[in-house]
Amino acid sequence: MKCINTTDAVGHVLCHDITRIVKDVVKDTAFRKGHIVTEEDIPVLLSLGKDHLYVWEKDENTLHENEAAEILCGVCKNENMHPTDVKEGKIELVADCDGLFRVDVPRLDAINEIDEIMIATRHNNTPVKKGDRLLGTRVIPLVIAKEKMELVKETAGPGPLVSLTPYKPMKAGIVTTGNEVYYGRIKDTFTPVIIDKLASYGIEVSGHILCDDNMEKITNAVLQLKEEGADLILCSGGMSVDPDDRTPGAIKNTGARIVSYGAPVLPGAMFLLAYLEDGTPIMGLPGCVMYAKATVFDLVLPRIAAGVEVTKKDLAHMGNGGFCLGCKTCHYPNCGFGKGV
Repeated sequence: MKCINTTDAVGHVLCHDITRIVKDVVKDTAFRKGHIVTEEDIPVLLSLGKDHLYVWEKDENTLHENEAAEILCGVCKNENMHPTDVKEGKIELVADCDGLFRVDVPRLDAINEIDEIMIATRHNNTPVKKGDRLLGTRVIPLVIAKEKMELVKETAGPGPLVSLTPYKPMKAGIVTTGNEVYYGRIKDTFTPVIIDKLASYGIEVSGHILCDDNMEKITNAVLQLKEEGADLILCSGGMSVDPDDRTPGAIKNTGARIVSYGAPVLPGAMFLLAYLEDGTPIMGLPGCVMYAKATVFDLVLPRIAAGVEVTKKDLAHMGNGGFCLGCKTCHYPNCGFGKGV
């Protein structure tokens, strides 16, 4: 930091805010710390009584915070997102579409371990809407060594740090199981919930089959919906370990590859995920999906809607953060539920 004549300050970076005060009229910040002085600023600064300024001594080995923010934005930015204008050394990325936002967490951690560097993102695997803010970047000081920003680029490696995958156009088939619904003893209150959740991702329901507790009928219903063009098949009911609950066995009998029967998530422990040979996902939904605001279904569906395959390891990771607190007012996905790495 050094003190220079204001008339010699063009191109220099201010070390402090400069306040403008007009009695009984205004008190505000005319120039903020980090501002790069221009020719047009000189008469304004002089009118504020600033004949001298404290500025950073920037040289060929350093970068201004705005220049550094552009570099940080560059290692993050991907398709389907755009940056805000740089302001006070900060840039944010904004979603251009609805989709699944994902973060390469190990690389993010490695960059944030570098002194004077900061990238803050939404959680990995978060569903977002067009216009949502995704992340923000900045460096801590007003000027930073070029060498440090080269280390950032080296640590980031090839490819952007984050991605936003748009949801795919999909058709879903629903198999509702249970003698009580099939024979009209109770009203089907499960299917409307599923339809509403699917609609929020633009997924159309192309077929719906009611089945009693007959394993063969449930298997045939799944295969029929697939033959009729369903890209995703959901089976509701019959997912517990009771002898009368036949849905897991019926899904297995389709020849589908079972990823997992059970997930470390509450509500939703009795969830089943499988894939048919052509990659069509099948989900067995436990009863909690019908009445709980957020369940394992809400954690998995955004990935399925984006065409991202969900693995057993992915499900295992959901245990960290997979305990819903059942808040009176549900704020999902803007809460900690399902936000493990």
